[in-house]
Amino acid sequence: MVLAELGGSISRAIQQMSNATIIDEKALNDCLNEITRALLQSDVQFKLVRDMQTNIKKIVNLDDLAAGHNKRKIIQQAIFNELCKMLDPGKPSFTPKKGKTSVVMFVGLQGSGKTTTCTKYAYYHQKKGWKPALVCADTFRAGAFDQLKQNATKAKIPFYGSYMESDPVKIAVEGVDRFKKENCDLIIVDTSGRHKQEVALFEEMRQVAEATKPDLVIFVMDSSIGQAAFDQAQAFKQSVAVGAVIVTKMDGHAKGGGALSAVAATKSPVIFIGTGEHMDEFEVFDVKPFVSRLLGMGDWSGFMDKIHEVVPMDQQPELLQKLSEGNFTLRIMYEQFQNLLKMGPIGQVFSMLPGFSSELMPKGREKESQAKIKRYMTMMDSMTNEGNSNPKLMNESRIMRIARGSGRSVRDVMEMLEEYKRLAKIWSKMKGLKIPKKGEMSALSRNMNAQHMSKVLPPQMLKQIGGMGGLQSLMKQMGSAKDMMGMFGGGDK
Repeated sequence: MVLAELGGSISRAIQQMSNATIIDEKALNDCLNEITRALLQSDVQFKLVRDMQTNIKKIVNLDDLAAGHNKRKIIQQAIFNELCKMLDPGKPSFTPKKGKTSVVMFVGLQGSGKTTTCTKYAYYHQKKGWKPALVCADTFRAGAFDQLKQNATKAKIPFYGSYMESDPVKIAVEGVDRFKKENCDLIIVDTSGRHKQEVALFEEMRQVAEATKPDLVIFVMDSSIGQAAFDQAQAFKQSVAVGAVIVTKMDGHAKGGGALSAVAATKSPVIFIGTGEHMDEFEVFDVKPFVSRLLGMGDWSGFMDKIHEVVPMDQQPELLQKLSEGNFTLRIMYEQFQNLLKMGPIGQVFSMLPGFSSELMPKGREKESQAKIKRYMTMMDSMTNEGNSNPKLMNESRIMRIARGSGRSVRDVMEMLEEYKRLAKIWSKMKGLKIPKKGEMSALSRNMNAQHMSKVLPPQMLKQIGGMGGLQSLMKQMGSAKDMMGMFGGGDK
């Protein structure tokens, strides 16, 4: 994942500073130098990095901090705030309103993924109840209209374009007028790709903007663009009123620091990030959770949202009941594996957990882990209902039959059963968790205290969170008992 390496480097620098016996000027400088090096290696513009370092030093004046202040916490917070400031221009972008026609124009360099992003943007809003439409004003690239037509047809979104007309301004105006008459409330105009040296194409972009009068101009930027990002983004900003940025190809292994530079150049917020080629691989971008995940501090609310998405409402009370009984069967393990796969890439899910960073799931290992889960599920599919419900019945002949039925070796089946025992051990520590009745939401949070949680978490994860102190602080972050219930599949129906 883009920026995972940067996040890992920054986390390590903060960790090294936290491990220092005394937090003095030297420890602070070492930490900041390490972060500066990581940002520059990730293609963030030098001026932005220098300003960030200066600001942190102004905020964290070690001489002025009275005894008893948690210097580590103050430094970590300052780093967090400065990274947020770098990504957040401080002003929200235009938000389309349902029922009121809004025109959104997409601009960007060639090959940045504009046409695909237009469809993803339309598809996202269509799912939320808007009535979007697509206009292809890209007459420069051969096949642009065909691509948009295919994407729009697949997503069942109306589109407009022409094989004969070569004037993009005329196509854009005709398309916008047509969809206004059809009462579409989100009209998306796709334009030709261009870079700052192409004066004629920039002039054409200005003419399209003047003719269609868009409510929002979105600059689409490829995350792998590197140091050139700042200059290119600035050139677009000077020609048209860029109001928002969408960063694409965030699923690659590019350094991605250019994304931070583009925000600074356009002074516009990143509103979405593209995380793959498929229509639904498109995420709303929220600065604080993103930086939090980058620093290995997790994104608890994002994690909760994912859990609520994948655990069906009718299964939630039943799962909570099983949890309180400490009753963990192979069937429950199968269901939880299913939920985990629905949540998306494992590395992305792990980065939402405090104490983890995307870097902890090495490149290439993510697919391996997902393949292993699917392998375990295939073996469990070969079991009888009786075996799934009562793992104690497992004997040599059953194991041989499961291996034959799933086309795996006996060793693979044994490995799957070992994984089951490990998870069952963790699950058993949840035994005795009282289930709140309706209207007694706080009961669970009283029972599920930090002491209880510390017994459940693996020692390595507990250490990464910051021991018992870090765990207590994390539980405050978790907030309501409703969130806690969501974590284990609970919640009001």
